[in-house]
Amino acid sequence: MAPEGFTFDRVVVDRGGVRALDGFSGEVPGIGVTVLFGPSGSGKTTLLRLCNRLEIPTSGRVLFRGHDVAGLDPLRLRRTVGMVFQRPTPFPGTVRENLLIAAPDAGAAQLVDALEQAALDGSWLDRDATELSGGEAQRVCVARTLVTRPEVLLLDEPTSALDRAAAGILERTVRALAARGIAALWVSHDPAQVRRIADRVLRIEHGRAVEPTTEEVEG
Repeated sequence: MAPEGFTFDRVVVDRGGVRALDGFSGEVPGIGVTVLFGPSGSGKTTLLRLCNRLEIPTSGRVLFRGHDVAGLDPLRLRRTVGMVFQRPTPFPGTVRENLLIAAPDAGAAQLVDALEQAALDGSWLDRDATELSGGEAQRVCVARTLVTRPEVLLLDEPTSALDRAAAGILERTVRALAARGIAALWVSHDPAQVRRIADRVLRIEHGRAVEPTTEEVEG
């Protein structure tokens, strides 16, 4: 049986009468790469943000390992459930300084380990984070998330601003992390990418789960 992850129970997010999510229900196991797939505006990013309390539902529940996210300490939750945003946002300073912002007490070995998990190495620590290419900056942002040693990664279309080569590196990086036991929930609207990276697919349209999933994506 797969480890427990997220459960969405009839989740509604209403913004001034417009429903970003309209009774979404589904499950994300605590293992492998689950892709949240659907067209732009379907509610994918909203669902992702609910997972670490960047948003809260209007009604319904989001459970993480059986516990209602609304009752969990948000800082502790965000260390367990790390998020990588759509566009890389390195802070001014070196790569080392970027990682230490996330984990101020991290030693050298922890910093290097985070970089290696993101397909970089220790030689990157002294580089200027603001002079990196888009793909390099995104991997540093992944490392900045990983340095807190999360157990789950949330990724909001992290390759949308990258070229094909850089996107491929990031896809392989996340697949390797999943093999090491770090579960991932990856938002995408690209069917080809879904086929490359997904162990499981949740499809969403108009704020609701749609079935079937994998067969529809592949077809």
